[in-house]
Amino acid sequence: MLTTHPFDDDKLREECGVFGIHSHPQAGAITALGLHALQHRGQEACGIVSHDGDRFHLEHTLGLVGDHFSSEAIIGKLKGPQAIGHVRYATTGDTTIRNVQPLYADFEFGGFALAHNGNLTNAHTLRRQLVRRGCLFQSTTDTETIVHLMAIARGGSPVDRLIEAVRQVEGAFSLVALTPNEVIGVRDPLGVRPLVLGKLGDTYIVTSETCALDIVGADYVRDVEPGEMVVLNEQGVQSLRPFQPQGRRFCIFEYIYFARPDSVMEGSSVYNARQRIGAELARESGIEADVVVPVPDSGVPAALGYATQSGVPFELGIIRNHYVGRTFIEPTDQIRHLGVKLKHNANRAMIEGKRVVLVDDSIVRGTTSKKIVEMVRAAGAKEVHMRISSPPTSHPCFYGIDTPEQSKLLAHRMSVEEMRDFIQADSLAFISLDGLYRAMGAERRDPQKLTFCDACFTGDYPIALTDALDHPPVEANVRIRA
Repeated sequence: MLTTHPFDDDKLREECGVFGIHSHPQAGAITALGLHALQHRGQEACGIVSHDGDRFHLEHTLGLVGDHFSSEAIIGKLKGPQAIGHVRYATTGDTTIRNVQPLYADFEFGGFALAHNGNLTNAHTLRRQLVRRGCLFQSTTDTETIVHLMAIARGGSPVDRLIEAVRQVEGAFSLVALTPNEVIGVRDPLGVRPLVLGKLGDTYIVTSETCALDIVGADYVRDVEPGEMVVLNEQGVQSLRPFQPQGRRFCIFEYIYFARPDSVMEGSSVYNARQRIGAELARESGIEADVVVPVPDSGVPAALGYATQSGVPFELGIIRNHYVGRTFIEPTDQIRHLGVKLKHNANRAMIEGKRVVLVDDSIVRGTTSKKIVEMVRAAGAKEVHMRISSPPTSHPCFYGIDTPEQSKLLAHRMSVEEMRDFIQADSLAFISLDGLYRAMGAERRDPQKLTFCDACFTGDYPIALTDALDHPPVEANVRIRA
């Protein structure tokens, strides 16, 4: 089978997206709209849980938000003034309905729902301990570990129990939770995964990206700080600090690829950041050419920055088909090789006879890059030069991004020249790690100013990888090599 869903390119997979709102008469509908805006962060499943002051109401489904949460009948079931929602790409656990979030559980204090963006690096270790204590897991997702840690906590309010649970987990996480009286947002101590606070009239919202605030007409208030817990209730917003302060290590790939370009993250426009990265790429590895062409859609802002800095004209030399079906059954090997054209097609009038600079955000396995270079050559390009707006991705992510195992990462097993030969480009260059930090206004070599997680490029993991290797557990800041 040849997968042709537009999100199934040879890319790193997005993590998940979360949304929570308190004290709004149409909380369920607002949450559904917010999840629409976050669809790019997860396309396998989605769910919403609401509370009407008496009962919880759950709607879970496999597939896209618009395929389920678009009818009045479904939205009408999500009663109440508070709700949380989740879009999922499975970084842990199978794609089955039992793993769809938000997860729901009944506690002594009442019902509780939880949604998670990220990945817990000690979930398997904790799960074994919890199973030995008699806990019965209903899913294979790491998020359920938090629910069981709450269940065995030493009493107290839902907030107290959640604090006790998250203090035991390791990894990257942004959580939204729903109790009978409040919506809770929590961000991991290093702030690897994003979480923002917004306001719609007198109503507060927590969500993964500001684009989800824009779609519902809410205002961006601020980022939830690394290690902060915000509790939304009838009194407004309460800020708690359940963790010891640590340095900020936000995922730099959010700026390169994962976030929507119209979002603002950590105070910076994602679109502007991608343009600056493209400009730095042109300064580092500019080449004589006739046209700069983005690999749509994620390569567009960086290509604009590259074109502006280099003075080479920008053109849409590749057109993306936004209406591709989810799958296409391939009857022959010949048809299999045509699959890339179902999503991308060369715009011959802009390419033929020209020296082309192709700008893309990353190379993972290299298979799609190879097909795109081949397609551009077939459209008559005289030269094809590939420029990548991230450093070589040579290490897997353990913090909520689904990367192939290390042996399948092209940059792990090949030099840049070998990669160029593999994709059959006339030249290939990646932005340097220092150049990426310059574009972001940061300094990589000063530990006091290190503000990003760049483990997928460097192998320097800032959070312990307890589950990653059998023995011994991997400590934070230890470089992992295959």
